[in-house]
Amino acid sequence: MGSVVDSSNKANGSALANKKVTVIFVLGGPGSGKGTQCANIVQHFGYTHLSAGDLLRAEMKSGSENGEMIQNMIKEGKIVPSEVTIKLLEKAMLDNGNDKFLIDGFPRNEENRAAFEAVTGIEPEFVLFFDCSEEEMQKRLLGRNQGREDDNIETIKKRFKVYMESSLPVIEYYNAKGKVRKIDAAKPVEEVFEAVKACFTPVAAS
Repeated sequence: MGSVVDSSNKANGSALANKKVTVIFVLGGPGSGKGTQCANIVQHFGYTHLSAGDLLRAEMKSGSENGEMIQNMIKEGKIVPSEVTIKLLEKAMLDNGNDKFLIDGFPRNEENRAAFEAVTGIEPEFVLFFDCSEEEMQKRLLGRNQGREDDNIETIKKRFKVYMESSLPVIEYYNAKGKVRKIDAAKPVEEVFEAVKACFTPVAAS
């Protein structure tokens, strides 16, 4: 694809270069249960959970100029520019005392992925991919009623389309490197977590 990061210019000026961190990307469509499982992983394996969406929403509420731009893009179901999200993730990792991070809902596309690796010099340990049918995800999103303005049927359909077009190439990229751990996310929460635990146990033991 021509987007391979040149290792010689990795981590150009990233403060994260001096902090040895383990990163696991958590990917899956909207409503695939990423947040629930991340909470379980945090509890059992001591990771810090960074949700790209939560960081962006917090930035929106902060009233910064970036916040307004982010709000407009999310309303349109569009993807926020990589550098904005990466800056928020970098800051969150540097401000945190932990060295093990779950990054949930990012990278959203190939450009995000290449930019993250180029800016931070970090490749994920592995990618946890929650595989779930569109019908099941839609049912969950409409049923959860968390009061999020992006949980209406129109925006949900936009989010599915963006996810399918943008995120799947990222999963394919890491899959080719043998870094994807695929989870059947349509099963009950407890069963899903049993599968998740199996992915983490070798990492936790190393």
